[in-house]
Amino acid sequence: MTDAAGASLPGDPRPVDVLTVVSVADVTPSVRRVVLSGGPDAVAAAGPTVNLLVPRVGDADPRWPAVARDGRIVWPAGAHGVSLRSYTARRQDPDRGEVEIDFVLHGDGPAAAWAAAAAPGALLGVAGGGPLGERPAGMLLLAGDETALPAISRILAAAGPATRGLTLVEVAGPQEEQPLTAPAGVEVRWLHRGDTPPGESTLLADAVAALERPGGEDLFAWVAAESAAVRAVRADLRGRWGLSRAQHHAIGYWRRGRAMAPAG
Repeated sequence: MTDAAGASLPGDPRPVDVLTVVSVADVTPSVRRVVLSGGPDAVAAAGPTVNLLVPRVGDADPRWPAVARDGRIVWPAGAHGVSLRSYTARRQDPDRGEVEIDFVLHGDGPAAAWAAAAAPGALLGVAGGGPLGERPAGMLLLAGDETALPAISRILAAAGPATRGLTLVEVAGPQEEQPLTAPAGVEVRWLHRGDTPPGESTLLADAVAALERPGGEDLFAWVAAESAAVRAVRADLRGRWGLSRAQHHAIGYWRRGRAMAPAG
């Protein structure tokens, strides 16, 4: 067996896990929450970050790829219509066989189109997952836009009760805010960009630039948003704040002008 580049693959690839949509709900005007069901092992493996295999809208029999033993995806020859996207599962419950994923609907990418049309019974493939990149710390700075809300939600839920810090979330307006459960010492601050299109605002970078670096070394910053905004925040954290690589994780979740990527 070989991959798309012709390289030999160790062992026989296995089929990807396929989950089935159970329910769909709009939690804000631009965020759709999809609950999927599957076997306990597939659900446990689908996060915190998960590689989603998104079929074309209306394709009832997608040509799914396979997964090699080393984790590489083995795509079928020829056209298949399945797109690979990385998302954050907002919730996983292996005992109930459920995964909950939020999709941001602005943009015209394959995942947004699939989520906009999703209904109970629709299929979605999953092919492995990974960590969020966070680590426990006494002082946290979390910064992101609506695509980062699932990850921010999970990080806040896992933070210890004595954790202090600040969470900055850029969204269009009050209608896009979502309930977040945070330790008492972590402030959640919403930044409203109004009519400015997603990816064109400097709100997130400006908000971080206005902060003074907290004292102490037990500090960790986690940032995810549009790529240009993340680059600006990362430069500030490394330069003015003097954070080492071990003290921050900053990743562009999507890029303006390209299909919207993860909602987390």
